[in-house]
Amino acid sequence: MSISSAPAQANAVLAEYRSRVQSLQGQIAALRTRKLCVLAIILKGVLLWGALLILALNGIGSSFINLGIPVVTVVWALAFRSFLRSRAKSIALAHRSSFYERGIDRLEDHWHGKGSDGIDFARVNHLYQSDLDMLGEGSLFELLCTTRSEVGAERLASFLLDPPALEEARARQEAVKELRDAASLREEVAVLGKYQFQNCQAKHLRDWLSLPIIHVPRIVPVFLLFSGTVSLMLGLCGYAQLLHWPQIMPLLIPLVVAQAGIGLALLRRVRVHIKTLLALGGDVAVLRQGVGLMERQQFHSAKLRGLVERLHLRNAAARIRTLERLLHAMERREDFILYGFSLWLAAGTQLVLAIERWRTKHQRDLEDWLDAWAEFEALNALACYAYEHPKDTFPDLLDGDARFEAEGLCHPFLPRDGGVGNNVALNDSTAFWVISGSNMAGKSTFLRALGLNAILAMAGAPVRALSARLTVFTVCASISIANSLVEGKSKFLAEVERLRETIRLTATDRPILFLIDEILSGTNSRDRRIAAKSVIEALVSGGAVGALSTHDLALTEIAEDPNLRGLNMHMQSENAEEPLEFDYRVKPGILRQTNALAIVRMMGIDS
Repeated sequence: MSISSAPAQANAVLAEYRSRVQSLQGQIAALRTRKLCVLAIILKGVLLWGALLILALNGIGSSFINLGIPVVTVVWALAFRSFLRSRAKSIALAHRSSFYERGIDRLEDHWHGKGSDGIDFARVNHLYQSDLDMLGEGSLFELLCTTRSEVGAERLASFLLDPPALEEARARQEAVKELRDAASLREEVAVLGKYQFQNCQAKHLRDWLSLPIIHVPRIVPVFLLFSGTVSLMLGLCGYAQLLHWPQIMPLLIPLVVAQAGIGLALLRRVRVHIKTLLALGGDVAVLRQGVGLMERQQFHSAKLRGLVERLHLRNAAARIRTLERLLHAMERREDFILYGFSLWLAAGTQLVLAIERWRTKHQRDLEDWLDAWAEFEALNALACYAYEHPKDTFPDLLDGDARFEAEGLCHPFLPRDGGVGNNVALNDSTAFWVISGSNMAGKSTFLRALGLNAILAMAGAPVRALSARLTVFTVCASISIANSLVEGKSKFLAEVERLRETIRLTATDRPILFLIDEILSGTNSRDRRIAAKSVIEALVSGGAVGALSTHDLALTEIAEDPNLRGLNMHMQSENAEEPLEFDYRVKPGILRQTNALAIVRMMGIDS
């Protein structure tokens, strides 16, 4: 893709989203008008039906009224059905419109704080989670997360937090490329489920799957079905006076007593299952619809084909449909009108046992189907990001020694047309950069740009660069480490532990990308330089590449050691008269100017 065509494509995506919202809003307005007309018919029908009933009760025009009441009733029922259908369609159209409205917010850089922050998926002592803004408000997760279900969001978080193998990263990239232009498919995923609050939550499903399976002899559910059916028929016969109660009771009492005994024996376990199952209805509905949607797709990439084959192999959508119907029956059992009958028939126990039989056959299948759906949703979310960022490029993922080479690399959170790109070359020739510069020059942002783009590349997404070639790294960052009163750690101790873990990881087979802001700032300049050099020597000898930023010019001596293969770079203003007017370019060499006096003037102090 040429550089000149990328902005046009980005604007085309925005125009497409706006056009879709306008079209959907028009359909919603038309349906609203239709609903009002149908509602008027319904109200008039009620009034007319009431008037006819009053006339009938007073014996006026009986032949006409006998015909009129059924006709009005049928018309009213049809109108009410049409109203319900229009209402359901309006809800579905509103969901579609909301999907594109959120897309417009992302394209116009108004997405901060409006999406899922993913903080529930946070890891303790993660190597870069906090330093690179992976989770939380305004995070990479929030920017990427367009998943319909929680299981998909959880898998997306794992894509960002767990480094994959090289072949897995390449397979993800191939899948994302195929899904990138499937905008209509993403729209269908976004409107799964009858209501937007329905979800597919991993916790609910795992809570159920973790419960011990209720094993009973096969005769128990057969007897419960028999006793429930026979006792109901006997009760109806007695109510209709087809049989006399003295004839019925000798048969009915033993059945009810036996049924009650079985119910009491299973009561404790069944009650736990019922409470868990009642939370599953919406989750299973979304999963079934999503799996069915996947099964209808024809993909070309190996990863996507593999996901679909896993579903076809065990007829996933049909199997989940059976479970969905059982769960729906469980929900209906709770209705006030039906609850008494359900107790009489032991419907709760029968349904729990039926669901348990389903789980005995399909628990492992269900876990596999959930895994396939979660994987697809995460890939689809990354594809949405790729579609909305046509200027970004898919990197070449390399095997071998650590390498990070990019042209025009930029921070992915910056506006599409407002970021400043920098060229990067970390490889066998240059293992690390020491970036000197004053406050606000952009050093920390540049470090985060390196890390975030590496994470995007490994997840399978495009990176914010004109071109990029890199290995699949273990990323280790020490940028925003802070004190922890809970753990009793100072910032300095927390940083030492992070650096120690980074050095330890160089002994593994994976390349390391280290990103360090103000290394060991809690000590004096001389000791800091000696300690920092020792850390860099350990990292470089272990095959790692990376960058560290500093205000302390003494640390620039580290890069001057030819054995370490480092390079001094700096970020500063090009205008000596205006030292706070930064261009955010990384330039060769050491910082030679300061902006201390300018910062003092910002505080309103004459210098």
